[in-house]
Amino acid sequence: MMTDKSRDDSTAWSSWMMNPWNLGQTVSSYFVDAWQRTILYADIERQVGDQYQAQRKLDVPNVLNFPAELVMSGLTLPRPVNYLMVRILAPDDQPTDPSKRPFLVVDPRAGHGPGIGGFKSDSEIGAALQAGHPCYFVGFLPDPVPGQTVEDVMRAHAAFVSKAAELHPESQGKPVVIGNCQAGWQVMMAAAVWPELFGPLILAGAPLSYWAGRNPMRYAGGLLGGSWLTAMTSDLGNGRFDGAWLVKNFENLDPANTLWTKQYNVYAKADTEAERYIGFEKYWGGYVFLNDVEMQYIVDNLFIGNKLSTAQLLTSDGIRIDLRNIRSPIVVFSSFGDNITPPAQALGWITDLYLDDDDVRSHDQTIVFTTHDRIGHLGIFVSGSVGSKEHRKFASTIDQIDLLPAGIYRATVEETPDDDTLLNDPYLMSVRQSNLAEIAEIVQPDPESDRRFAAAARLSEINLAFYKSTLQPWVKALTTPYTAALLETLHPMRLSYESWTSTHPWAATIHQWAENISQQRQTVDKDNLFLEAQENFSQAMERILNNYRDRRDSIYQIWFDTVYGSPLLMALAGHAPGDSAPARPHPGSSPEHLAFVRQQMHRLDGLLNEGGLLEAALRGLFHIAKQRHSVDERYHHAAMRLREQYDTGHVDIEKMRAAIREQALVLAHHGHKAVEAIPHLLSKHKSEEIRLVASLIKKLISAIDEQDAAPEAVVKASEEVLGLFEAAAKQQEQGGKSSSADDKPVAETASKVTTKAAAKTTPAVARKSAAPASAKQRTAQPARKTAAKSTDTSSAGTSAKKATTATTAPVKPAAKPATKPLAQTTAGIPAQAAAKPAANKPAARSLGDAKAGAATKAESNAAAKPQAKSAEPSKETGKATSTAGTPVSGAASSAAPATSKSPASTSVTTSSVARPATGSATKPAATSSASGSLFPAEQTTSKPAASVPAKAVSADAKSGPVSTATKPAVKSAPASPASKSAAKPATTSSPASGQGKVATKPASTGAASRTRQRKS
Repeated sequence: MMTDKSRDDSTAWSSWMMNPWNLGQTVSSYFVDAWQRTILYADIERQVGDQYQAQRKLDVPNVLNFPAELVMSGLTLPRPVNYLMVRILAPDDQPTDPSKRPFLVVDPRAGHGPGIGGFKSDSEIGAALQAGHPCYFVGFLPDPVPGQTVEDVMRAHAAFVSKAAELHPESQGKPVVIGNCQAGWQVMMAAAVWPELFGPLILAGAPLSYWAGRNPMRYAGGLLGGSWLTAMTSDLGNGRFDGAWLVKNFENLDPANTLWTKQYNVYAKADTEAERYIGFEKYWGGYVFLNDVEMQYIVDNLFIGNKLSTAQLLTSDGIRIDLRNIRSPIVVFSSFGDNITPPAQALGWITDLYLDDDDVRSHDQTIVFTTHDRIGHLGIFVSGSVGSKEHRKFASTIDQIDLLPAGIYRATVEETPDDDTLLNDPYLMSVRQSNLAEIAEIVQPDPESDRRFAAAARLSEINLAFYKSTLQPWVKALTTPYTAALLETLHPMRLSYESWTSTHPWAATIHQWAENISQQRQTVDKDNLFLEAQENFSQAMERILNNYRDRRDSIYQIWFDTVYGSPLLMALAGHAPGDSAPARPHPGSSPEHLAFVRQQMHRLDGLLNEGGLLEAALRGLFHIAKQRHSVDERYHHAAMRLREQYDTGHVDIEKMRAAIREQALVLAHHGHKAVEAIPHLLSKHKSEEIRLVASLIKKLISAIDEQDAAPEAVVKASEEVLGLFEAAAKQQEQGGKSSSADDKPVAETASKVTTKAAAKTTPAVARKSAAPASAKQRTAQPARKTAAKSTDTSSAGTSAKKATTATTAPVKPAAKPATKPLAQTTAGIPAQAAAKPAANKPAARSLGDAKAGAATKAESNAAAKPQAKSAEPSKETGKATSTAGTPVSGAASSAAPATSKSPASTSVTTSSVARPATGSATKPAATSSASGSLFPAEQTTSKPAASVPAKAVSADAKSGPVSTATKPAVKSAPASPASKSAAKPATTSSPASGQGKVATKPASTGAASRTRQRKS
């Protein structure tokens, strides 16, 4: 049965057969249009060829669409590279805000020239300028510096970021760095070695895990026998690798677009497509070169070896490149329509590095990812729709992203509701909590596939060694600069531009015809049947080439799996048939790393009852926001309005960020008990202060509820939090503050809010803190009776009663299964001896990883010599508690794994102990001041003006999270009662800083031991 369309076509053809004149007009109009389009298309290609030749004559060819001025040249660095840093000049009608953090856009050096990040006004650079941020661009020259390495480029990126921060000392936050495609992994490597320099990182279409996904390009290295062909290509280029080969590989991925669609689209739209096509070819044809050592490093260690995502790479001075060291938020933007860097390769490094969500949080790392449904690889950088939507939202909300707590999040950008009054923007960014399981669903890790890739990597090493031993000497001997230049000229990608330019004999005639046609253009009607037949033929060609691509890719996969899944090649990689061992050791499965994670979890136990107004407010807000399952930028805008209304003054972004991340970790670790501890955090503040903060929380929540109706769970959480604040305020009015403070000493904290509150304690409390331990025991019972009486006479509701009880005594962490103390794990920490009742001597202990200490600073010189308090025998059991018990609760749990031990404050530096590296033998940490600097002294004779010394940690110290040695116990005279009451603030390194600093921590107050004494 014929369809309606076929009947319509037959009717049209029938009418033409009945009217030959009409048929003749239809045929002639189509062929006139086709002839004119052919001439116009030829002239467009001529312009592309002329543009290619003009670009090759420039010293710094690029496609940047913004005016810029040079700020720093990589050629002047002690280890010179061909990279440049320029400042983007903002338009007069869009001045930048000096208080906003600068943006650095780093372009990929993957065969093409620089400028794709600022190719259009709606681009990454355009989005940053529109948001008012100062903007810089990092590009490169076509030819590398002889001897330039990947590590040199990495150091140059760090120097550029340091220079940007130096130029903007008044900015609120560290520079934001955007890494496009191959520049993404370079930026990540630099941030892993110098985390203190970098602000938030935005990775756009950047591959970091090369064995993941189903991308056919990942099979290329194995099917070609490994990287020996890369070495031979570089040898034939006289020590340089032609980037045109990389572009050719990209084009081979989509033969339909390369061989037909791209050219046909220009031909079919010759009247309107010329400007866009010529502009794009300016970028696509700007081929650049890489040094042979650069390209070989990339192929061996990344494309084939896949060593970056498992922390197997080392710098020349022994620093391990571990992406877990990055302390700034990482935003990953990928697309399911990207056939070069699919989401699996952009996100696979997360599953390669981390075992679970606690592993991510223990490293204080924030990862935000978002995916697009259909945009292609280049569309991520140059698409106007993406630039005006995703990139613009990244730029406008980057300060909010920087405040996100540690964990994995998924961001979405949607249209703003019509009735919204908080946001004056067409798009709204929302962020919801994600997890490692959701990442795994996208990546789909396959251990069996990893074994095959491991076999391919091993065979690549064998073939490369064979080539270097046999053929390479002959190839290098026969290669000269002239032969290399000849091969460069004869490259197929270059010939396509060189063969048709204005120097061709027919070019002038074609150009003259094209100008005449433009003045006398005769277009064909859109309903012309011959034009429809042309479109149908084009679609058929696309289908044929797409089918060829799919069959080819299937054959590649079958061939790869068959060859490298064979027992012989699997044996080369050390895998026997049926062996279930992973192809490569997981960085998160080493005993040292697991001990580090446990130590971080134990540390959080001590933060349950520490803090003041700020910490209580943050816990309450997090508890309420958690019930919504996702938050959006309207929370931030509502908070900014309240800040302006109440004139809160200047806010230190870094301190606020540290407080937010710490309290989010506490809430995630302790659950609802962290909320129950809110009244205890408020026990040292006035009722007026408590009610003011509660009113701000209520206004903030109400502002959001007006735009988006709150679910029942949010309403209940809000009532609970506000009830806890009100109950704490009433308790303070009733005089419960003194009784609660007398009954239970509050865990000491270095928080400024808590320090301020401690200074306002009553004289009775001050006298009590200066009394010996026996006096504290005698005063404990009366204080508890006073608090009990206050509780019994209270007329508050259920939540108020709970809050009063919480104010009376700090909340204890939830009971955990008995586990082996951290001091006795395989991490190499010597087990502590059993405590003795008469011990009045400070005992040394390791502070663990200096990177993961609490983010506090000493505020008095009294912290330099803290005195240790001896642990009394438990009156419940009549003997000292064994160190093999479960970790203690409250503040004492962060000081020692058991309550019977009398911990003391000890300073430990990362250079004073050796920490085992992941998957490697233990060796002493590097102590040279040049080890972690941008340019080591032993390799250079001068220092770049823009670079700053960075904190150096050896490869082993960076990878091994737990120290393997402690300082010997130091004997001292018994402490006087007065000395015990001295303030003991702590100085440790912040997890967000990523720097190993000298750390001192106050001695435990022995709160848990005194609790048992009072109960007895």
